[in-house]
Amino acid sequence: MRLLEGIRLAGDQIRTQKLKSFFTLLGVIVGVMFLVVVVSIVEGMDRYIRDTLTDKVMGVNTVRVARWPREDVNSSPEQRRAWARSPRLTFDDLEHLRRQVTYPVLVGAQSDRGGGELESELGVKAENVQIVGASAEIFEIRNWNVERGRAFTRQEAEQGTPVVVLGVSTAEVLFGSVDPVGRAVRIRGFPYRVVGVLEEQGSFLFISLDNLAVAPARSPVRGTWPGFVEEIILKTNDPALVVPVQRETVEIMRKRRQLRPADLDNFVAETTEASLSFWDNISRILFLALPGLVGISLVVGGIVIMNIMLVSVMERTREIGVRKAIGARRADILVQVVIESTTLSGAGAVIGVAVGAGLTVLVGAVSPLPAVVAPRWIALGVALGIVVGVASGVYPASRAARLDPVDALRYE
Repeated sequence: MRLLEGIRLAGDQIRTQKLKSFFTLLGVIVGVMFLVVVVSIVEGMDRYIRDTLTDKVMGVNTVRVARWPREDVNSSPEQRRAWARSPRLTFDDLEHLRRQVTYPVLVGAQSDRGGGELESELGVKAENVQIVGASAEIFEIRNWNVERGRAFTRQEAEQGTPVVVLGVSTAEVLFGSVDPVGRAVRIRGFPYRVVGVLEEQGSFLFISLDNLAVAPARSPVRGTWPGFVEEIILKTNDPALVVPVQRETVEIMRKRRQLRPADLDNFVAETTEASLSFWDNISRILFLALPGLVGISLVVGGIVIMNIMLVSVMERTREIGVRKAIGARRADILVQVVIESTTLSGAGAVIGVAVGAGLTVLVGAVSPLPAVVAPRWIALGVALGIVVGVASGVYPASRAARLDPVDALRYE
């Protein structure tokens, strides 16, 4: 009953002193709101980067073999020198891995040839197109689905046939509403026949993934490095086989390059999870630092609530004296004041969560980041509001409970 009575009295205070209650709540509302928004945006960014990098950029359940890692985080100087002296990967390495890996995997090669110019047979040019030289398996490894036409075959890839599959943005720039399949384009001056157009992939960090052209790695697009590839990618359909495939790939490549047991690897064989280690470090810092900074506003809100409650106790000194004179115990006064401050901050936390969730949804609607309002952050926001209320109300409540009834009744 004391709990319900305290909540009722707190509600009466909020209704009778609306402006003061609003400013009391404001600090908690702003603190919880920004906590929910910031953490939701960081979590949405984390999910966006992991899903996009894994699915559209790196590939799912893959092992990447290359001269250098995607992100060099904790490598020793000796290891960097070993990579610098390492020979380039070749098509022979690709065929060797296809023969030697004992696990069920799909093995392909890919070389990014940078941005270049494409010109259609209609005379239209597309600038800064990402040109990729690849084996036929890369379409399945990278989850590139062909919307119109077809992907080039393994035979075309092995023979270096000048055929190309365009990204949807590149196809629209070069051919507009005309069907590009079967038409001719020139890539850096070399003639190619368009055999397919990829499905729309969207963008990653506001960079279009559809402005590309994929041609056989052995075709003229290979540039000045015939016989070499930038990376070999192995894909398994079983996530449990990724690490065993990685270990076996390392053993095969070390044996092929005749490395002694004491020699450092002069290549990398990294999984998608290892490539994401750089983002793990960044997201960990963001999850720790940003909510901590936002939490400062909750401390400020708690101080405001404490001051308001001290003023409220002073204004109600005579009322407290009357209550104690007719039998109210110190515990009754203590509980009432603490419940009032907790109700105020709890109400502010609920409003802050609602506003924060709305802003998060708005961010998701106007940006590529997914709107993620996890229930645990809602619970955390409300819990923090209640904790702030209890902590802020303890001192004013203890002062009110210690008031002498006679002195309180004479207070003017």
